[in-house]
Amino acid sequence: MEAYLRLTKGNQRGEVVRLRMWQGDLVADILRTDAFGARVYWTYLVLLPRKNSKSLIGAGLALDGMLDEPGAEVYSCAADKDQAKLIFKEVRQSIEMSPDLDASQGGIFKIYRDAIEYPAAGSVYKALSAEAFTKEGLNPSRVLFDELHAQPNWELWNVMNQGSDTRDQPLVVAISTFGVMTDSTGQTSVCKAQHEYFEKILSGEQNDPRYGGRVYATKLTDASAYLDENFWFGSNPALGDFLQIEKMSAVSRKMPAPDFKTKRLNIWVTSSNPWLPDGAWDACGTSPGPIEDGAPVVLAFDGSRSNDATALLAVSIEERPRLQVVGLWEKPDDDATWRVPRAEVKETVRRACAQWSVKEIAWDEFLWQDAAEDLLEEKIPVEYFPQTPERMRPATQRFYERVIDREIRHPKDPRLTRHIGNAVLKTTYRGSQIAKDKPDSPRKIDLAVCAVMGVDRAEWWYSNGPKRGPRIW
Repeated sequence: MEAYLRLTKGNQRGEVVRLRMWQGDLVADILRTDAFGARVYWTYLVLLPRKNSKSLIGAGLALDGMLDEPGAEVYSCAADKDQAKLIFKEVRQSIEMSPDLDASQGGIFKIYRDAIEYPAAGSVYKALSAEAFTKEGLNPSRVLFDELHAQPNWELWNVMNQGSDTRDQPLVVAISTFGVMTDSTGQTSVCKAQHEYFEKILSGEQNDPRYGGRVYATKLTDASAYLDENFWFGSNPALGDFLQIEKMSAVSRKMPAPDFKTKRLNIWVTSSNPWLPDGAWDACGTSPGPIEDGAPVVLAFDGSRSNDATALLAVSIEERPRLQVVGLWEKPDDDATWRVPRAEVKETVRRACAQWSVKEIAWDEFLWQDAAEDLLEEKIPVEYFPQTPERMRPATQRFYERVIDREIRHPKDPRLTRHIGNAVLKTTYRGSQIAKDKPDSPRKIDLAVCAVMGVDRAEWWYSNGPKRGPRIW
């Protein structure tokens, strides 16, 4: 890198790169070999905030990859081709600036529109987009995932990690900032999952000597401390060097908080437009155990037919209500014919009514009115809870206040946490209520809706006791 890679931006454009100590240490660790010359790591995770030369490091690894072995196949991968080409552009411009590298100036690399070739070794370097179904059959020797957090799903990651089994020295390097914890399918994102996996390796919980990583992340004392410049240095090794603290401070005042936290401080967020403040939901998490059999509860039901989720949640009627997931039915990603098992849902409701003293089932009758009528005939206490703005907005506000004041408890069920994290706050002049980030989003929020409904009705029952007041709705 220090022999051939050149800077492509700024006043030093064209000058050969001089790595900082931390950069050289990082690259040396990525390419570490054992006593026999074999590569130690086959997968390496680099989580580094923006403006800390991620693209420069990726360009150097790509250039080195073409020289790594005969017939090398090096690929830049990202969520879309424009993003994947960022590293490709860095490599191409560095080659064009060097007579030793550019074939048109007598060098060793031939440059094409979408590829760079090293003819002497039969090696090639290309940029790839996220349409993973077109990548079967590749035999990559080195893969560079740029901004792994933006991958819409697991497909490209899985394809590129399974294609190099015949390579002696395979290497997949993911270089990314943090991001939103879930992907477009509503599941844990590739980047978040890889971070969690690496943390398990560090703690000794997982044994994988072929997986390495470096994580530059900010550790806050409280959620509001992200604007304190003293916390920025731990995640930004270039801060005070080519990353100027004055400019970063100016950016911090202009960027939305979730964007600044993920892109500049490496702090995970549940949503790019979060409903609850960071850490507020986790702070309510306890291990209270399941709600005791026979305890008074409210059930909340939100139903769908096929594409969305169907959810059933229990909320205890007490001063600090407890939330417990009773049932969740979500469409599998690979089953276009899936339908909600309506008979199973109704049977789950019946079992819940037998287990607890159910005072009310807050029921959204849309699409499920026939099931509600069947249950009412069985003397099951279904109460219609239409999800109108007039009803959901005050319920949303009360739920928010209870979370902030830590007046609810939940057992850290990952399904409930995921749905809560997927919800965003939509605000109009009439008030605010939770919703999906966009109408066709695959990120489910049905358990979050149940939580708002259930806490609202449990609060009413706790305040009114056994005396049933007028049913104003």
